[in-house]
Amino acid sequence: MFINGEWIELEKQFAVTNPATGEQLGKVSDGGQQEAHQAIQAAHEAFQSWSKTTAYARSAILYKAYQLMMERKQALGELMTREQGKPLKAALNEVQYGADFFLWFAEEAKRVYGETIPSARANQRFLVRYEPVGVVGAITPWNYPISMITRKVGPAIAAGCTIVLKPAESTPLCAKAIFEILEEAGLPAGVANLVTALDPRPIGTEFCTNPLVRKITFTGSTAVGKKLAQDAAPQLKRVSMELGGHAPFIVYEDANPEYAAKGASLVKFLNTGQACISPNRIFVHRNIMDKFVETFSQRVNKMMVGNGMEKGVAIGPLINETAVSKMENQVQDALGKGATLHNGGQRLVENGLEKGHFYAPTLLSNINPDMVIYREETFGPIAGIIPFDDNDDVIAMANDTQYGLAAYIYTQNLSKAMHTFEALNFGIVGINDINPTSAAAPFGGMKESGLGREGAREGLVEYLETKLGGFAI
Repeated sequence: MFINGEWIELEKQFAVTNPATGEQLGKVSDGGQQEAHQAIQAAHEAFQSWSKTTAYARSAILYKAYQLMMERKQALGELMTREQGKPLKAALNEVQYGADFFLWFAEEAKRVYGETIPSARANQRFLVRYEPVGVVGAITPWNYPISMITRKVGPAIAAGCTIVLKPAESTPLCAKAIFEILEEAGLPAGVANLVTALDPRPIGTEFCTNPLVRKITFTGSTAVGKKLAQDAAPQLKRVSMELGGHAPFIVYEDANPEYAAKGASLVKFLNTGQACISPNRIFVHRNIMDKFVETFSQRVNKMMVGNGMEKGVAIGPLINETAVSKMENQVQDALGKGATLHNGGQRLVENGLEKGHFYAPTLLSNINPDMVIYREETFGPIAGIIPFDDNDDVIAMANDTQYGLAAYIYTQNLSKAMHTFEALNFGIVGINDINPTSAAAPFGGMKESGLGREGAREGLVEYLETKLGGFAI
């Protein structure tokens, strides 16, 4: 763990394993509420001076961290593949994406502008300034173990906040590597602190109940996000939440079915389907259904499954056995209720895969609302296709969920694209685009997919308080 500028190793530790092979990669300290309290106190003390540093000083440190990430891109990518499982090419892409947040917020740190407001009184002036909110408690997930850290730590540092991070228990080594970079970049002691723990609950409790923590930022499941928001409410802490998704992928009749199937297969199996923006419900117009399914199935057949360190692998392991069981349950439920299986549908245990958590990329068609997969986020390599006939009906079906993170539209009709974009109740919509994300673009969802935005200008605002001065002259 990294607290107040010092690396701390506890006697109590837990193992970190490779989800592709089961081998132990190392051990890390198993912290608890006491260590979280210690880190929060260090962050609070560091805030007194860090909040008064210039934007240029904060920017320089973030830019240095960006440079170090670029220098260590290959090593960071290989570490991520071993610890999280995604193919090395995808891991390297994530390192770049993660570094982009340090670069973006290095620049945005110098763009926190105040303003003056005209008054109705001749002898009065209004002045608005933006100040850092204070100590931040951050909790990050395992599926994007580097970029989800930089997306929170970057704006916190840029705003002048201090932060305590609890990374996912499955991927603490990636977090350690990023904090080594922050230390080398010259970040003062106590500004960013790392507490690793096998059980996240005591850390979350301390974040929610310690009055020195003024903001909580969390990426993870909707259920946990609701619990954190509820527990933070008595102290009226600021919260930002990036939670679950259940993304619709709409392919209209005028779309090119082969082009759409290519896009759908790429984003569906991104990170072995373990991405909150992965499409869960693929709505395809009935008149182009056959060609779409044929193309999609052909692409799935070509996907190599295996250890992400091996060349050509497109599908890595799931994170654990619980995830494998979830895939098996969703597929069996769908098949029992009339779905058609085109590809996959089983756990993979041959050719050395038996030691890992592998599930075959799976394509199902004729999905209906009675099936679990229609309602429940999959978070794995299963694509479910639903036929539709009416354009208004498909928008209603797409919106028929408590989630509202990402959605996708494929059409060649500009008017239809604009109408659907405006009608969908989702925070991110890709129009003929399967990657509508960037450090420069606001990321976040509506409804039960979260609160607030990360990245972009909005991502920095989440860490700032607005202060008004009324001057009588």
